[in-house]
Amino acid sequence: MRLRSALPWLLGAVLLFSGAALAKRPTDFQAPQQMSEEEIAAAKERSKNKLNGFDEKMEEKPKPFPWMAAGLAAIAFLATAPFALRAFKQTSREITGADSALGPQGPAE
Repeated sequence: MRLRSALPWLLGAVLLFSGAALAKRPTDFQAPQQMSEEEIAAAKERSKNKLNGFDEKMEEKPKPFPWMAAGLAAIAFLATAPFALRAFKQTSREITGADSALGPQGPAE
């Protein structure tokens, strides 16, 4: 019980001290070194060039169609279709009352 009564104080102290630990005092701002126009142009040229000739030799091959996955999905649908159809027919018969011995439940004549 003693721990439970001290828990709010402990939580408050943790929040207070963690906020103080993360707070930073402002320091002198040092702007990054400015690049000259020639340096900027050279950097752009370097970024446009390929690193090596590997990219030029590399050809991206199209991925083949996943026939095995499509075949397994078709088999799964074909295997479950009769059970789904039977469940649909039974449910629709129950809803309409076609299986009832008295016939469909309608207004009394």
